[in-house]
Amino acid sequence: MSFLRKEIVNIKSKKITIIGMGETGTSAALLSNHLGADVLLSDINESPNNSSVKKDLLKYGIDVEIGKHSNDIYDSDLWILSPGIAQDSDIVSKAQKRNIDIISEIEFASWFTNKPIIGLTGSNGKTTTVNMLYEMLKGDNYSPILAGNMGFAFSRAILNDLNKKTDDRIYILELSSFQLENIIHFKPFISIILNITPDHQDRYIDMDAYVEAKLNIISNQDSKDFLIYNSDDPILNKRCKNAVPKILSFSVNNNSENLFKIRDSKIIEGDSHILDLSKIALAGKHNLSNFLAASTAAKILNISNRQISETISNFSGIEHRLEKVVINNGVAYYNDSKATNIESVIAAIQSFSNSVILILGGKDKDSNFVELIPFIKHNVKKIISYGQASKKIAIALRDAVELDQVSSLRDAVEVCHKSAVPGDIVLLSPGCASFDQFNNYEERGNEFKKIVNEMARA
Repeated sequence: MSFLRKEIVNIKSKKITIIGMGETGTSAALLSNHLGADVLLSDINESPNNSSVKKDLLKYGIDVEIGKHSNDIYDSDLWILSPGIAQDSDIVSKAQKRNIDIISEIEFASWFTNKPIIGLTGSNGKTTTVNMLYEMLKGDNYSPILAGNMGFAFSRAILNDLNKKTDDRIYILELSSFQLENIIHFKPFISIILNITPDHQDRYIDMDAYVEAKLNIISNQDSKDFLIYNSDDPILNKRCKNAVPKILSFSVNNNSENLFKIRDSKIIEGDSHILDLSKIALAGKHNLSNFLAASTAAKILNISNRQISETISNFSGIEHRLEKVVINNGVAYYNDSKATNIESVIAAIQSFSNSVILILGGKDKDSNFVELIPFIKHNVKKIISYGQASKKIAIALRDAVELDQVSSLRDAVEVCHKSAVPGDIVLLSPGCASFDQFNNYEERGNEFKKIVNEMARA
C-alpha cells in the first residue's frame, strides 16, 4: 500500500490485521470492514468479553482469533495497533522485520474524514478538559463529538459519520502518548498540550521517549493550524516555542502572552471580564488551567465569551475525576479513580483543605511515590495502600504518614470507614493503573462507589 498521500489511500480488498480487541481494535475492524478491507482481528486474551465480541464481529464477516496470535497476522498489507500493545513487543518486531506497515488507530481513522480535528494530550487533565471544550462548542455553529482515549474510539465516530453525514461536525480527541505512536498523516487543526510530567515509565525507555510520543501530535501541523500549550510547564516552554503551527499559550502563573489572563481574581480576555474565579464550579488550580486551555481553543473557533463563561461557571466535573460520591456521617467520599500517576494524586490532594484519608494502589507504573511526601504533609492524615503496588507505596511513605497496608479496594474502604471522623475526606486517588484487580479505571471507580454506597446504607 502507498501511504505517501492521505487522499490516495485505498484499503478496499487489502489485508488488514488489527492487534488488540478493545474498543479501538473492534471499532477499527468495523470501519475497515465497512470500507471493503479483508480484516483479521487478533487478541491474545481469551476473556468472556472477547468471546462475546468475537461472535458479534463474525456476523459482519470479520475474521477474529482470540487466545493467540497465529502466523496469519503476518499475512497482511497493514497493521493497526491498539494502544495497549507496546512497540517493543515480539510480534511488532517480527512485523517490522517483514516490512509490514504499522499505524495507530487514530492515524487510521483520520484518513477518512476532512472535518476539523481538535487533538488534546497531556499527562494529566485530558478527560476533564475535552469535556469542558465539548460543552463550550455545543451550539448552533458546531456539532462536536468526543472520541479517543475517553472510551469511544475515533474509528467508531468516523464509521457513524460515514453512515450519517453531519456537515458541522468537529472531532474533539483525547489522545494518550500510546495513541500518538505510529503517526503518518494525522493532523489536528488545533493541538492542545496540557502538561508533561513523568508517566508510563514502564513503557518508555526514558522521559525523552515519552515526550517525543506526546509531541507527535504536532508533527504534521503547518502554519494554518494551531498549537495551544501550557507555558507553566518547563518542558513545553522549551519544546513548543519554535513549533510550525500558530502558537497560543495558556497559564495560571504567567499572563503576559496569553489570550486569557488572570487578574484581580478574575479571568479576562482583552478588556472583557469573563468570570470571577470564585464562580468557577470545579475547584482546584489544575482545573483553572484546564479551563484556560479549553477557552483558548473555543476562542479560535469564535465561541462567544458568554458561552465560555457559562461553561466555566456550570461545569462540575466528570465521572471518576474528583467525583463526590456521598457524604456519610459527616465524611465526604470522593472517587478519583482516573488519577493513575503521581501528578494527578498531587492535584487531587491540593484540591482539599480538610484532612484527607488517601487510598493509593493498583498496578505500579514504575512511579516514584516518594515524590508525594511534600504534599501529603499538608493535609493527608492517613494513607491506605492496596493491590500490587501496596508494599512499594508502604515502603516509600510509611515514615512520612500513618499508613495501613491491605489487599483489596474493599478492604481499603472499610479501613477508611473505621478511621474517618466528621469533616474528613476519604479520597480514592490511586496513582496507579487499575489492571491488577480491574479491567480499567472506570470499573475500579464504579466498584469504589458501590462499596461506599453500600456502607452508607448499612
